Amino acid sequence: MILPVAVEDVKREVKILQALKGHENVVNFHNAYEDDSYVYIVMELCEGGELLDRILAKKDSRYTEKDAAIVVRQMLKVAAECHLHGLVHRDMKPENFLFKSTEENSPLKATDFGLSDFIEPGKKFHDIVGSAYYVAPEVLKRKSGPESDVWSIGVITYILLCGRRPFWDRTEDGIFREVLRNKPDFRRKPWPSISNSAKDFVKKLLVKDPHVRLTAAQALSHPWVREGGNALEIPLDISVLSNMRQFVKYSRLKQFALRVNYYADGVIFCFIFKNFL
Repeated sequence: MILPVAVEDVKREVKILQALKGHENVVNFHNAYEDDSYVYIVMELCEGGELLDRILAKKDSRYTEKDAAIVVRQMLKVAAECHLHGLVHRDMKPENFLFKSTEENSPLKATDFGLSDFIEPGKKFHDIVGSAYYVAPEVLKRKSGPESDVWSIGVITYILLCGRRPFWDRTEDGIFREVLRNKPDFRRKPWPSISNSAKDFVKKLLVKDPHVRLTAAQALSHPWVREGGNALEIPLDISVLSNMRQFVKYSRLKQFALRVNYYADGVIFCFIFKNFL
């Protein structure tokens, strides 16, 4: 039996893809079709692979703050575009960003808007959705809005710069407690060698109070993202890639276990919904 709410979820995702169509950092939506049994969503093919895999595949191992800043700027542009349309992505994480091609200067593309939703000004979401590592404090308090996307990008930036999660525990509940109570560690290697501008940027995104946190538009104007600097060209400590490899290896299995129901729903969405276009 197909629940009406599930049909509405698919209709909403198609509407969102249509609203964002043409943005350089969003996977391009071509069309949607249906037959007697299935709905088919036709989207742009992205052959460049996932974000973290692409970084780890760098042949010369030269990974700099500038590389991270370029990626983060593209994520912020997606968030800003979503918020401009009254949308919240609600599941910003590295796995949901693919490179368009294998070319060195390939644009990054946001994918998977299955949890995204429209929100009216002044309103809040009251459900808890998203992936545990990237969830914002206000999501856990059931009072979230566009600011939660910026928090998630802050978490991703932290990982891009040091290869580790800012909030971690062996259980989902433990991760949530860390997010609510603790602050990220900026003392442990390699943070002492990372530019003050980068640290300032991450700290302003990982502010627990959403009213104080930078908006996506404000974050795009931060000097680390906008101007860069000499420090951005210096290769990051070799430990960053080592940490990132361990993170990717661990998270592929762990994140699947934490979000198995969500992914199972995603598979169903792809194959069973019909008669709504």
